[in-house]
Amino acid sequence: MRSSLTLVGTLWAFLSLLTAVASSTSYFLPYWLFGSQLGKPVSFSTFRRCNYPVRGEGHSLIMVEECGRYASFSAIPSLAWQMCTVVTGAGCALLLLVALAAVLGCCMEELISRMMGRCMGAAQFVGGLLISSGCALYPLGWNSPEIMQTCGNISNQFRLGTCRLGWAYYCAGGGAAAAMLICTWLSCFAGRNPKPVMLAESIMRNTNSYAMELDHCLKP
Repeated sequence: MRSSLTLVGTLWAFLSLLTAVASSTSYFLPYWLFGSQLGKPVSFSTFRRCNYPVRGEGHSLIMVEECGRYASFSAIPSLAWQMCTVVTGAGCALLLLVALAAVLGCCMEELISRMMGRCMGAAQFVGGLLISSGCALYPLGWNSPEIMQTCGNISNQFRLGTCRLGWAYYCAGGGAAAAMLICTWLSCFAGRNPKPVMLAESIMRNTNSYAMELDHCLKP
């Protein structure tokens, strides 16, 4: 089984898959922000949270200790987090598509040329840029009432209060940075240049195919 990637391209495919999985997994896990409420640990991502208060008997607040996503897009605590959800999700989807194509290039001949590899690298740069933009938007939502209740009522934009950033936030940002800097550079050397003989044979096959179709159409 002949690969359409060079040795550098194989490394690029592996790193592309690694960065895409790291960023996408971090996107779905609610461990971007850690705080506490009613004496219980609370964590958030952009559209999910773990542990939330509900009204119990006697209208007292009790903490439900489970993880889940918000009931609707509009229920996400702030506009900044809504934008972050869309932008980061689009970036993760783009990185996953490129990673899938890169892995297929390891198994299929003539799938990824040198020019195609560079175009895929440009797509990775855009995907990483989108995720990085999402990470930059995330602190803009720390002044929402829901987050302030979790962070000691002293949090604000770019000020965490008693909360702290979680490992998933750093993992998403690190995956985006690796995709933008390392994978984009490696993609320039990932694909193989088509051999002249193979290129000539391909042109001849296409020419013969067109000639046969034309001849078939012209026959009475």
